Amino acid sequence: MTYRDILEEIRLAFPQPISDTIHDSYFIHSMMRALDQVDDLKTHLPFLGNMIVADFEEGKKTTLPDTMSSVQEVTKELVSYLEGMTIFGHPRTQQNVVCPTTIPSLIGVLLASLYNPNLCWDESSRLIALAEVEVIAMTSKLIGYDSVHSGGVFTFGGTGTTLYGVKIGLEKACPGTIKKGTPEDAVVFVSDAGHYCASTITGWLGIGTDNLITIPTTYENEIDMEILEQELRQVLTDGKRVAAIIATLGTTDAFGLDNIMRIVALRETLVTEYELDYQPHIHADAVIGWAWSVFNNYDFEDNPLGFRPRTIRALAGACRRIQHLSLADSVGIDFHKTGFVPYISSLVLVKDQTDLDLLKRTPEQMPFLYHFGQYRPGMFTLETSRSGTGPLAALANLKLFGIEGLRAIMGHIVEMTQLLREHLEGHEGTTVVNRGNFGTVTLFRAYPVGVDTFEIKRQEFEDDRFRDSLLSHNDYNKEIFQYVNSEAMEGRGVFISTTDCYRKTTYGEPIVALKSYILSPFVDEEDVKTVVTKVLEAREVIAKCGEYTQMEKVEVEHTSDED
Repeated sequence: MTYRDILEEIRLAFPQPISDTIHDSYFIHSMMRALDQVDDLKTHLPFLGNMIVADFEEGKKTTLPDTMSSVQEVTKELVSYLEGMTIFGHPRTQQNVVCPTTIPSLIGVLLASLYNPNLCWDESSRLIALAEVEVIAMTSKLIGYDSVHSGGVFTFGGTGTTLYGVKIGLEKACPGTIKKGTPEDAVVFVSDAGHYCASTITGWLGIGTDNLITIPTTYENEIDMEILEQELRQVLTDGKRVAAIIATLGTTDAFGLDNIMRIVALRETLVTEYELDYQPHIHADAVIGWAWSVFNNYDFEDNPLGFRPRTIRALAGACRRIQHLSLADSVGIDFHKTGFVPYISSLVLVKDQTDLDLLKRTPEQMPFLYHFGQYRPGMFTLETSRSGTGPLAALANLKLFGIEGLRAIMGHIVEMTQLLREHLEGHEGTTVVNRGNFGTVTLFRAYPVGVDTFEIKRQEFEDDRFRDSLLSHNDYNKEIFQYVNSEAMEGRGVFISTTDCYRKTTYGEPIVALKSYILSPFVDEEDVKTVVTKVLEAREVIAKCGEYTQMEKVEVEHTSDED
């Protein structure tokens, strides 16, 4: 067989560049066949097919085949890699901040992948570049920026959005670092509930993790303003320069919301008092919390969408912080979290688009690009290659939902979260530990019979005499988690998750919590009740056998709805 014979087979594996009715049908059939095979993996369980333990050592021995395969054979193999994958849209999946994806957003990813635009500049992306600009404009207006003066860019994830914010701040505080390198006197501030990407970023930018100043949080999981002010004053007195203050608007574990209005006011005071020749940059890490901006102008008193009173209070509680997002110099947004689009769709917005000029390269450094065209983000982006999938998927959902749809879906999942909390608080053996936070995540702990759940939270948090009690109950909650998830594996419960340290006690010990993260629009009250049922069932099992393990599981009467 000559190479021309092989080439003919290769050409059939590509979408045809010129319309070909027969091959177009083959392409559509191939996609449908793949989707049918995936659909065959669906059962009543919240994951695809069977749970298969991956053999990574065997995977390292994989070699490249000598001969070609077919589209059909490759498709079948690819589908097999989905075995055991969690179905995040399943009503019995409440594991983490991973959202289900809409049909239009999937179509956006497919179309962008089909013609493979590169958002380096408009010559290589055409109107997909316009889609990015339109999403930036829509989202800017949503959070309160002036879209004429704001700017932004899609990047490689939530970490990328914060990286851009900190890098811009570094150039403001220490001009010329992009050429000269990072000075040793630059510092970054973040709360201890902020995302660990702050450590990654300070390390990778050369600021150094030793120069990341972590501020404790209050019991409501927001940055402690008094300590922040003390630490800022100390570093300024010592002659150091503040590259960035990262305000977290929706912490990953508890949905804590920093008071960005007070942070900005503090920044203004210190700039004047210390006669700084720059303004410390404030970046809002709102990759989760941005979506609550759709309620900024909602009439909570009239409540036209008919949410329950407790839901209204939760939405209003979040908005009291989210409504001030526009005060930040830059904002990170993940559409793949609370925007219901596939990974990766992350956008960093800047209030003043000229801030992006601080990151620009000279045209001489890129002689093979930008000979024409109007849109040239590759002049300043970290990435040269940027896919069009993120912007097109985000645009699809913004147009699909609009303000009304986003309010409905966000309001529903907050309502289901509030229902879960009501059920948890209706039992003496369970208690919510992030009661003062208003997102779609519920952190809670279970306790054995006889423990006063009204007092134990405060005692274990504040009093080191309760250290042993805390550690014992940490282990207890890990056992509860094992039981609940084992039941979900067998189709009798709901997948939840856990955190080894939702926060630390005043004496430095981590507090373990069970975690329900509701993001699926398919979750309803029945699924919420099942979480509580299984937690209480786990308490019963542990009480009978002393502890729960897979090998020692005792039979109990299952009270979930499907039994």
